[in-house]
Formats: sequence, C-alpha cells, structure tokens
Amino acid sequence: MCGICGWADFGRDLSGESAIADAMTDTLCCRGPDARGTWLDPHAVLGHRRLAVIDLEGGRQPMARVRGGRTQAVLSFCGEVYNFQELRRELAARGHVFDTRSDTEVVLASYLEWGAGFPGHLRGMFAVAVWDPRRRELLLARDRLGVKPLYYQRTAEGLVFGSEPKAILAHPLGSRRVSAEGLCEILEMVKTPERTAYSGMNEVRPGQLVRLTESGLRTSRYWELTAHEHVDDLPATVDTVRGLLEQTVSEQMVTDVPLCSLLSGGLDSSVITALAASRTGLAGLGPLRTFSVDFGNPSAGFSPDAVRGEPDTPFARDLVAKVGARHAEVVLDSAELSRPGVRAAVLGAVDQPPGYWGDMWASLYLLFREVRRTSTVALSGESADELFGGYQWFRNPSAVTAHTFPWLTSGSVRYFGGAGLLDRGLLEKLDLAGYRADRYQEAVSEAPELPGESAVERRMRQITYLNLTRFVQTLLDRKDRMSMAVGLEVRVPFCDHRLVDYVFNVPWAMKSFDGREKSLLRAAFEDILPASIVRRVKTPYPAVQDPGYERALRAGLAEVVADRAAPVRPLLDMDRARRAAARRVGEVSRPYDRGGLEMALWLNDWLARYDIALDL
Repeated sequence: MCGICGWADFGRDLSGESAIADAMTDTLCCRGPDARGTWLDPHAVLGHRRLAVIDLEGGRQPMARVRGGRTQAVLSFCGEVYNFQELRRELAARGHVFDTRSDTEVVLASYLEWGAGFPGHLRGMFAVAVWDPRRRELLLARDRLGVKPLYYQRTAEGLVFGSEPKAILAHPLGSRRVSAEGLCEILEMVKTPERTAYSGMNEVRPGQLVRLTESGLRTSRYWELTAHEHVDDLPATVDTVRGLLEQTVSEQMVTDVPLCSLLSGGLDSSVITALAASRTGLAGLGPLRTFSVDFGNPSAGFSPDAVRGEPDTPFARDLVAKVGARHAEVVLDSAELSRPGVRAAVLGAVDQPPGYWGDMWASLYLLFREVRRTSTVALSGESADELFGGYQWFRNPSAVTAHTFPWLTSGSVRYFGGAGLLDRGLLEKLDLAGYRADRYQEAVSEAPELPGESAVERRMRQITYLNLTRFVQTLLDRKDRMSMAVGLEVRVPFCDHRLVDYVFNVPWAMKSFDGREKSLLRAAFEDILPASIVRRVKTPYPAVQDPGYERALRAGLAEVVADRAAPVRPLLDMDRARRAAARRVGEVSRPYDRGGLEMALWLNDWLARYDIALDL
C-alpha cells in the first residue's frame, strides 16, 4: 500500500518543479512510511510514498521502463494486484523481462502490453497513474469497487492528482473552496461517484479510467455492475460462493510482511478469519494473529441500544477458540476518542468532516494504531452486508419501497444524521432533501435491469446496487483513511469483483432463502463456524456508550459557543447550539443522537485547519 500524487501540464516545463513535487508527496507520508520518490520530465511529475509489502527491495517507485535510453512509461501505483504472479507468467511469455519480484513492475508491463486496456487485466485493489512520454498521455485508473482512493483536479493546461485531497491541496492550484453542493456531500450519508466536497476536485470513479492528453480529458468505464441471468440452483450457488471466497482469501494472504485478521465475532469477519486461519495452519505458519475492539469493561458495561443487542467480545472469543488464533482484545479508553491529538489525526486523514459518528472513525484509528505494532497487513470483512443483504433495510418493507436511499428512511435518519445544529436558513439554502432526491434518481437510473425480472427482484437488485455504489464507499473510505493514517494495509476479500459479479446476480429469493440476513454466506460456511456465530443476528461496528464521551462533545461545543471567532458559528443555529451544550447527559449516553454535536465540532476544526472558503 502506498500514496501516489502528480501533476501533468502541457503548457509549461515541469522538470524544475521539484519543490512542488516534494510538497505534494510528503503530505502522504503516513500512507507510505518506508520510502519516497519523485520523477519529473517537462510535462509530468509523479510522486510516491511507499509502504513496502511485496518485494521490499525491488518495488521502489515511481518506476520507469527505459529501453534504448528512452523512457517508455513511468508509473506510480498504490495497492495490491493479487493476480500479479499469473500476469507475470503471461507477460514473460509475451517477451517482457522483469528485474524485480514486485507487482508494481507487473502493472507497468501490463500497461506496455495492453495500453489503456491494462486495468481490466488487474485483479485487486489499486489506484494507478501512468505517464507515457511517447504519447504525452497521463492515465489514471481505480479498482473496480473503489477500495483505493484517487482524486484529481483539472487545471488550465492539465491536472493535479493524489491518493487523498491533501496532496492536491498542497499544490499552488489546489482548490480550498467548498460550494453548497460540496457541503451537501459532507452532510448526507451518500457518497456520490466522482463528486467531492471541494469545488473543481473529482474522485476517479470505481472501475473508471481517466485519460489526459493535449486534446483534453476523457473518462471511460472498464468495469461496472451488469445484470445477467443466474442459472445455478441453490446448492451450486452456495458451493460457488464458498469456492470464490476461499480462493480470494488465499490470494489476498500473499505478503512479505506480518499479516493479521480483524475479528468482530460477526459472520463476515468470522468467515474471513476462519479461512485465513485454515490457510496459515496448512502452510505451517503457526496461529493466525487476530484483533477485536471494544470499549472499557465490554461485558459488564454493555447496554443494548437501537441496533446493537449484544456485545461482540463473547462471539469473537468463540471463533478464536475454534480456529486457534493468536488473539488480542484491544479495549479502548473512551476518553481517548475525544482527545485533541486523536481528533486531529482523524481529520488530517480524511481532509473533511467525517460523515457520521466521529467516535467510529476515532476508534478505528486507535485500533489500527495498535494493530500496526505487530502487523503490516490486515484482512477485513467490508462489503459483505451490501453484497449479501445484511442490513435491516434490506428486509424493512418501508425502507425497500421508499423513493430514497433505504438507509436514509425514517428508521435510520437518526442513525446517520448530522445537520441537527445547523442554521435553519442555511438548511433551506442547502435543501438536503432535494439534493438527496436528485442523487437518488441518478443512482436508480444507473442500476442495471434484467428483462423479465419480477418487480420484487428488480427492486432488490436496485437496493443492492445502491448499497454497493453509494453506501459501502463511505465504509471503504473510512477503513482506508484510518488504516493508512498509521501505515496499515487493510485488504477486503468481499470486494473481489468476481465474487461481486456473481452474487449481485443471484436472485433475492435465493439470497434470502431461509428468511434471514446473508443466507447464502451463512450456508456456505456454517460448517467452519461456531454455532453461536451462525445463529447471531447482524450487529454493526460498536459505538462508544460511555456518557463521558458525550460530555466531552458538549464541553467542546460550549467552547465553540463562547468563542466569537469560531469559524463554524455562522453555520449554526446558535440558540439550539447553546441548549445542546448545556444539556445534561443521562446515565447512559445515546450514541445515535450525537450526530449534530459531532458535525458541529468537525466542521469547526476543518474550517479552521484547512482555511476553507465557503461559497454559499
């Protein structure tokens, strides 16, 4: 895993712009603590920060292919290509000669062999920039599910790009302006493909290729979700799901550095952990290292709430006992979540206010910081709920039939809302409901349809499409930013596009054949899991319940209310903010009512630290 950045400009000579190249590259030092490099020619600059995972000595970047004294192409690459050994053999048979063992060199050779079609040959998570000085062309490509981020901003004669907005903001032309639509993107729990909070800045869409030449910029899709008939019966479908996931986990365990698995005790992480533990055992590598997270005295202090009926710890322990993992329970002090240093690290990793529940971002950061002490790569279970239908809104009739994103229906608004303390006049100007409706219509219009599908199956395909293209992107962003903030690479087997392609087209009636969530996944792996986990109902990532955390938020808001220079004040309904700051906290805090407090504080810190200009 790494961080990449760069600049292409056809109207000026960039070969002397090393100071700008260094400034952009150094913003990404957390993503790549092991090495750095820059490459410059008259019309392109590439920067790279490296987290060494495969071929620790040979994979340095930016990597150039030079033949006969002439540079054919140069690449800056972030991520992992899991089929690189297979591609290496194919490319060697086509005449390519390799000097390293790295997947980076395979990606570069793939470009030289297949040109702009090279991303379609890669299987993995990646963000890639290729500069071809022969064609004077820059290519940007992102993996199919959007596991690795990549941003760009057009300039008068080219563009600037980076793994995170901060790399672009370090460039003299980087935009720190935020429009009303940009603020809507922050406040809504919907990540719109290609849009960002910053005016003029775009994100490369998952499965997209961006091509820049002197004639202009063009975008194209090399992959997208498609609808086709599912012909397998239930037993064959269950077997195929198992086979695909077994293969994917095996491929994603290839590494030259220590690897672990993140374990919540839920179905998704338990399946990944059980498969990984089996592979390490068969390979004679000893017990798999695993990590779980909770707060304070998790069993004695747990109180059921709106979405979590039971703590994770007992279930994680059941899985550890069954597979013989080397487990560590990371128990967080809830007071640390609100400490200035932790909040600063979270904001500095995200480059905008976290979209919901700031404690979840902070707790992930603290978990990953602990994991990084002994491991460089971790396996995680993101995307299983979106793919197999794990969330309650897949089965809630009012959410399924609503003309909006199902996670933003009445039962979930308090769960994700963050606009509660904003000025009423500002909210009228933003028109969040209208913005949400427009984005929903865009998303639904994209969803593929299968001729002859029933109305129920068509709608459930739409719901799955919305989850895979608008919801899981936020979770993948959270996982990427918080892990990369400490130099930890997190791999997500459920995002393998072969598995996604297959399960996306399984009829909903088959996905929910036993009336429960994630029926297919449970059926495929129930024989390798403890009975307690097979029976367990879907439970989300834990939120802190300590009332001290809410007290800290209210104290922070009181400081904002008292500070006439606080940049967020013009955005707030000050009367409501004062009442919220003064409100007494009950014996047990209500984590799902904290959104307004969180957002007010994050907005204030962001506006001040990033010197944001609001165009409202």
